[in-house]
Amino acid sequence: MTRITVNVNDEWLDAAQEVLGTPTKVATINEALHAFAIRRQAREIIAAFDSVDMDFTGSAEAWRYDGGRELSTLAEDQHGRAQRAA
Repeated sequence: MTRITVNVNDEWLDAAQEVLGTPTKVATINEALHAFAIRRQAREIIAAFDSVDMDFTGSAEAWRYDGGRELSTLAEDQHGRAQRAA
């Protein structure tokens, strides 16, 4: 752990503490930094998946116990949702 002294906007800190549900200012700052790092990792993982072609043909038949889902249109469906949200 590194100990630092920093000036923080009290309104932002209070808002972050409320959203994160953290009990102290230190916990709020640590949780906010952790959340930021996790989002960065998530973006990197998504970018890795976006860099390869996924083939879901036959996915409905590939699952056992009649629990298959047709995933061949998954990429197109997501692309359409992203366009509508923009």
